[in-house]
Amino acid sequence: MTAGPVRDRDPGLQPERTRLAWRRTTLSGTIAAVLAVKTTLHGGATAIGILACALCCGLWLAFLLLAHHRIRALTAGTAPAPLTPRLAAGAALCAVATAVCAAMLVV
Repeated sequence: MTAGPVRDRDPGLQPERTRLAWRRTTLSGTIAAVLAVKTTLHGGATAIGILACALCCGLWLAFLLLAHHRIRALTAGTAPAPLTPRLAAGAALCAVATAVCAAMLVV
């Protein structure tokens, strides 16, 4: 089997797709936080509900900051640096913890 000519890939597409994925994930987290606030206020506010809602909103803000940092790196015009393990772990932790807090409020 012979290898065909090597094609240069467009380096602009991958960062663009990654940037859009960060924006979609941030939007999903925003919806979870808004629904957490709505759920907390709709059924009568309890101390545990308010605490879970505040935790959900705090985690959403932390994820928003992490995502904004990565989006800025992707749109800097130069080749973006690889995602650091610390940033990846922080983003994953915030996303999972926000989902757990939102699920606690629904159940």
